[in-house]
Amino acid sequence: MKILLANPRGFCAGVNMAIQTVEEALKIVGTPLYVYHEIVHNRHVVDQFVKEGVVFVDGIEDVPANSTVIFSAHGVSPAVRNAAKKRGCTMIDATCPLVTKVHMEAIRYARQGYNILLIGHAGHDEVEGTVGEAPNAITIVESPQDVENLPFTTEDKIAYITQTTLSRDDAERIIGAIKKKYPNAKIPPSEDICYATTNRQDAIRSGASDADMVLVVGSKNSSNSVRLMEIAHLDGTPAKLIDDKSELEHDWFHADQTVVITAGASAPEHLVQEIVSELLDQYGGNVEEFYFVEEDMHFNLPVTLRVLRGDQTVGA
Repeated sequence: MKILLANPRGFCAGVNMAIQTVEEALKIVGTPLYVYHEIVHNRHVVDQFVKEGVVFVDGIEDVPANSTVIFSAHGVSPAVRNAAKKRGCTMIDATCPLVTKVHMEAIRYARQGYNILLIGHAGHDEVEGTVGEAPNAITIVESPQDVENLPFTTEDKIAYITQTTLSRDDAERIIGAIKKKYPNAKIPPSEDICYATTNRQDAIRSGASDADMVLVVGSKNSSNSVRLMEIAHLDGTPAKLIDDKSELEHDWFHADQTVVITAGASAPEHLVQEIVSELLDQYGGNVEEFYFVEEDMHFNLPVTLRVLRGDQTVGA
């Protein structure tokens, strides 16, 4: 078997920052430590933190008063922040800066009187947080058909923003529908889909056509991981989304296949390596890495955490 490992894959800068935030907070604050929503959408990451004493909650009312609460990488609404403040919580914000950028766009467009079209998946943590910034101004659109059904006219002020973890192809189809119906729609100053999502999607596009099978390592609730599987399917290559090696089914494989493996932005690398080892043990063969682009993005830990840690450079 020939195994091709896509690069980049796995953790992005935002996920690295969020996970390190929880790790550092455990050292400083101790347990129980509360996190609002899953810190990142990966079952293994969440389960490991639960073992270490982290309590994940879906409502601020589940966080005891005066406790420390971390906000996940996907961001939260002002209502959640206000609720945490009223409970006297110490808030550590691990929101990815690229998600924060979309929040700031929503706030700015709402203040300017725009009807904001948020391209994204209703119910996703990131989308819920963004909508909370301007709930009376934002309409979620999930498809070109949703755009066709919008009640706004060409005389209305329209702007659009995008969930950061979408398929760029899907987003472009919806954006095309928006531009067709509302030619004067305000365009974000820069693309909202994050660099890591785009890079992982482009890497799998470049490698999937050479593969007999694509394996995407990631959890089912990880939007960017699901998109990677969908992109491979669009290229006509069979693709499976799996959390870990326990979900491998050996009737998918035979020894003379080429298998491309990638991982969503919240999937740990050790899961990839365990899958590689399992396949090599079963089928033999060799492993090669192919590189689409090198990533060197880094995000600083949240200011509140650095203050708690006693960093001397905070605010310098």
